[in-house]
Amino acid sequence: MSRYVAIMAGGVGSRFWPASRERRPKQFLDILGTGKSLLRLTFERFLGMVPADRILVVTNEQYRELVQQELPELSDHQILGEPSRNNTAPCVAWTAFHLHQLDPDANFVVAPSDHLILKEQAFLEALQRALDFTERHDALLTLGIRPVRPDTGYGYIQYVPEAQHGVHKVVRFTEKPPLEQAKAYLASGDYLWNAGIFVWRAATVLDAFATHAPDIYRILEAGRQVYGTPQETDFIRQAYPTTPDISVDYAIMEKADNIYTIPADIGWSDLGTWASLHAHLDKDEAGNVLQGDRLLVQDVHDAFVRVPRGKVAVLRGLDDFIVVDEGDVLLIWPKSEEQAIKAVRKEVGARFGKDLI
Repeated sequence: MSRYVAIMAGGVGSRFWPASRERRPKQFLDILGTGKSLLRLTFERFLGMVPADRILVVTNEQYRELVQQELPELSDHQILGEPSRNNTAPCVAWTAFHLHQLDPDANFVVAPSDHLILKEQAFLEALQRALDFTERHDALLTLGIRPVRPDTGYGYIQYVPEAQHGVHKVVRFTEKPPLEQAKAYLASGDYLWNAGIFVWRAATVLDAFATHAPDIYRILEAGRQVYGTPQETDFIRQAYPTTPDISVDYAIMEKADNIYTIPADIGWSDLGTWASLHAHLDKDEAGNVLQGDRLLVQDVHDAFVRVPRGKVAVLRGLDDFIVVDEGDVLLIWPKSEEQAIKAVRKEVGARFGKDLI
C-alpha cells in the first residue's frame, strides 16, 4: 500500500502580520531564522518518510509560483491549486479524490505547512505507527498533544486509556470548546489537543465525507473521472468554490465514530502567533528573541524583535512587546494583546491600502 503526504499551504497567516502578507504568507517566510521557510522545513521533514514524488502541496492557486520556488523538487502536478479559500474540509476531500484516482490504496498524511516540530524523529516514528494502523483499519487518525493550558483555539480529544500498538480509540472529539469547558478538560487529564495532523486511507476519508459531509462529497465526486488528468484544473475551478466553507474538524471529525489518536510528544507548536513563536525560540538573558544583525537594546525584557538585516534598531524600556519592522510597516504591540493584531491588520488595509495586508 503506497504512502503519501499532503501539505496544506494555502493560509494567509494573518496573526503574523505585518511579516505575513496576502502576497507572501508566513509559510513562505523564514519565521524561525534558520535560512529556510516553514514550508521548506516541513517538506524536508517529510523526506525522512516518503520520497519527494509522493508529496503533494495543496495551496491557493495564487501561491503556485511561490511553492515552485520553495520546492523545485516538485513537478507541477504535485501542486494542487485551490481557486478559493473554503477551509480545510474541501481541501482534504479534493486531495483524497485526487489520490484515490491515482492510487485506490493510497494511505496518506495530511499536515499543515507552518507548524513547529522540535522532536522530528519522534514525529516520524508516530506517523509510521499511524500509517501502519490506517493501512489495516478503516480509521481516521490524528496526532494528539498533551495540553498545557485551557486553550479555546484547539480541538480536544477524549480517548480510552487502553491502546493497540500505541493507538487509542477516541471517545469524543470536541472542536474549539468554550473556556470553562477547556479548563475542565485540562483538569481531567484525559484529553489531548488535536494537532491538525491527520492520517487515513483515501478511501476511508472519502467514506466519511459521503456520510458526514455529503454536500462536499457530491460536488467533488462529480469530477471523479477527471482527477489526475489535464481536465482536473478546469473542473476544480468551476466546482471547488461551490463547496461549503467548513473545517475538516467540524465536517467529519466531530461526527465520525472511527476516530483514533496517538498521543505524541514531538515538541509541537502550531506557531499561530508571535507570542507562540517567542515561546519556542532561543532567548537572551532578558528573555528576548532578537532577529536582526544591528540591534541595540537596553532595559528590554521578554520581547520579540524582528528587523531587516542591515537596519540599525535601537530600543529601550520595552517589556513584553512585539516589534516587527517590514520596511513599509512597523508594528510595535503589547504581546499580551496580540489577538487584536488581526483586527488592526484589517484597519490598516482599509485606511492605507490592501497592498499592506
